[in-house]
Amino acid sequence: MERKREKLLTRMADCIKEVADCVNSPNPSLEVHRLVHYCLIGSTFVGYLGLPFKFAQMEFLSKVNDLNKGARPDDTLETLIDREIQQNLAKKHYSSSRSLIRVKRSIVMLTVMFEQMLTKGGNSIVGAVSKSYEKSFAAYHGWATRTAVLASLPALPTRAKLMKKLHENEVSMTTKMKSFVDSSAVVVNYIDSLFHSRELGQQLLELI
Repeated sequence: MERKREKLLTRMADCIKEVADCVNSPNPSLEVHRLVHYCLIGSTFVGYLGLPFKFAQMEFLSKVNDLNKGARPDDTLETLIDREIQQNLAKKHYSSSRSLIRVKRSIVMLTVMFEQMLTKGGNSIVGAVSKSYEKSFAAYHGWATRTAVLASLPALPTRAKLMKKLHENEVSMTTKMKSFVDSSAVVVNYIDSLFHSRELGQQLLELI
């Protein structure tokens, strides 16, 4: 188990790159199980960030369950969304379509965090995490949740402590954060395009 954790950031960056490679083609397609695999790694990573990201870890894990429940073995994201729309299931609270949107927000959260860490520098990651929460989940959370998340930010590890936990050095961590940011942009744009191209898509994107 310890060996698997040693390069968790590397594993996460490499995994989302594989996901991005699936959709960065003339005929993009992404099987549900590939995204689920990324989510499992992502949930472990955000767990390293401690209490402020506890909600994000639960988001990853619960959405993995919801995606798995709604998906068939050979489903792509496109076929999954279309089937739920045809069956009038897409707007249901625990639909796979809505779970996919929340997975996208989790990816956005990590992307903004890494972008902030790359551009702002310094040993504190509080500002980076605060901005990432603001850009991803804050608008969809009630006052109590927002307050709890912001109040827990001082419990975040420093950049140096996080780097040590992840068994990375400054060069390798910077490289992998950049890789994640580049790949995640492709994945987020693809997921957005799936919804924008469907009649109910914009309504779904605005749901909590």
